[in-house]
Amino acid sequence: MTYRRRKRKQRNADDVTDSGLRFGPDVPIEVIELSAPQLNGPEADQYEVIDTKISRRLAQRPGSYVVLEYRRPVLRHKPGRHLMEVPAPSAVFEGSLADVSLLAGILVDKFCYHLPLYRQHQRLKDAGITLSRSTLTNYVQRSIELLEPIVDAQWRHILQSRVLAMDETPIKAGRKKKGQMQSTWYWPIYGEDDELCFTWSSSRGSAHIEQQLKSFAGVLLSDGYAAYDRYAKNKPQITQAQCWAHTRRYFERAQKSDPLAQEALTLIGGLYRVEQQIREKGLEGQKKLDYRSRHALPIFEAFFAWCHQQRQRMDLVNTDPLAKALVYADNHREQLKIYLGDPEVPIDTNHLERALRVIPMGRKNWLFCWSEVGAKHVGIIQSLLTTCRLHNVDPYTYLVDVLQRVALHPARDVEELTPRCWKEHFAANPLRSDLEHVH
Repeated sequence: MTYRRRKRKQRNADDVTDSGLRFGPDVPIEVIELSAPQLNGPEADQYEVIDTKISRRLAQRPGSYVVLEYRRPVLRHKPGRHLMEVPAPSAVFEGSLADVSLLAGILVDKFCYHLPLYRQHQRLKDAGITLSRSTLTNYVQRSIELLEPIVDAQWRHILQSRVLAMDETPIKAGRKKKGQMQSTWYWPIYGEDDELCFTWSSSRGSAHIEQQLKSFAGVLLSDGYAAYDRYAKNKPQITQAQCWAHTRRYFERAQKSDPLAQEALTLIGGLYRVEQQIREKGLEGQKKLDYRSRHALPIFEAFFAWCHQQRQRMDLVNTDPLAKALVYADNHREQLKIYLGDPEVPIDTNHLERALRVIPMGRKNWLFCWSEVGAKHVGIIQSLLTTCRLHNVDPYTYLVDVLQRVALHPARDVEELTPRCWKEHFAANPLRSDLEHVH
C-alpha cells in the first residue's frame, strides 16, 4: 500500500496573513532624523553616536503612499560603556507598521468615499507596496474599537435632545444560511445639535426603538411606519410627529393614476413655501410659531377638507393609490399637525434622510457586512464621519487627531472628542501625523 501526499491548496497571495511591510524601489521614503536629548544636555560630551537604528511606518497622503523612515541614533555612554538608543515615536497601536495618516486614510476612503478594502489593497499593490489585506482589515477593526467611546458619548448627548428624528434603512449583515445573508437594519437618530448616530438591530420591530429611546422624553419625528406608533402608544413623555415628505410621496405615486392628486401636492407645496419664507426671514421661536399659525395652518385645514371631500367619491375604491394616500394622511392627521404648534419641530425628516445616504451609497460598493460585528462597526464610524460633515469638520483631520488623542484623554471628558465639541476645543490646533512635518 502506498501513501500519496495530498497537494497543498494554493492560497491567494492577497489573503496571506503577513505582519511585515515590503515595498519596491519606486515607493518614496521620507527620512526623519530623530535627535538624542543626551547629545544636547549638560553631559553631551559623555556620549557618542556609534550607530543608527532604522524603523519604518507606512503613511498615506491623499491619493499616494510614502514610507516614513525614522533614523534613531544609538548612543554609548563613554564612562559607563553602556548603550542606549532613541526610541521610535509612539504609534496609535504599539508595534504597528501603520502611521496614523494611514489609519485615517483607510477609514476615510472606505466610509466617506466607499472604497472597499480590496480596492485599497489593489491600490497599495499598484503603488509597489506589499501589505496583506487581513492587515488592512485589522487596522479598520482596531481603529473603530478605539473610537467607540466617543460615539457612546455622542449618543448620550443626542438623547438629551427635546426633538429627535428617526428612520430605518436595511443592510445585509451576517449569514442567515448557506448562500444567504441576513436582513438587518440601521436606525439613524438625529439630535437637535446636528449629531447623528446609526444604531443597529437584527430586526425592524418596535423593541429596538424601546431599547434605544428608553431615557428619551420629547418629540419623535418619523415616517408612518407602525413600529413608531406602537412605541409612542401609552407614553405620555413622547409626542409623535409625522413627516410631511412621506405623506407627499403617497400623493406623488397616486398622481400617475388620478390627476386630482395634483391638488393635494399643490396644497402640500404651499406648506413648504411657508417654511422657505420662514428660513428667508430668519424667524425663530415664537415669531416662527406665529408665522406658521397665520400662513400654514389655513393650508393645513384646506388640505384635510379636500381629503375629506375626496373620500366621499363613489368611484374611488380602496385599492386605488389615491385612496391609500387619503387614508394614510387621515390616519396621521394629529401627528402631521404637531409641527404647527412647536417651532423646534421640522416639517419633515429630509435632514435625516440626507445624512443617512452614506449607508445606501456604501451598500452599492461593499454590498453587505460579513458579520453583525462588522455592521456595528460601520454604524460607529459613520456616526462620527457623518456628524463631521454636518459640522463642516474635515473627517481626515479629525481622525488623525482623535486616533492619537483618545487613549490619553480623560474618560470623563470623552464628549470633548465628539465632532461637535472637537471643533471648539481642538480644531484650531489639531494633532498631526509626522508625515505633515516632513518637507
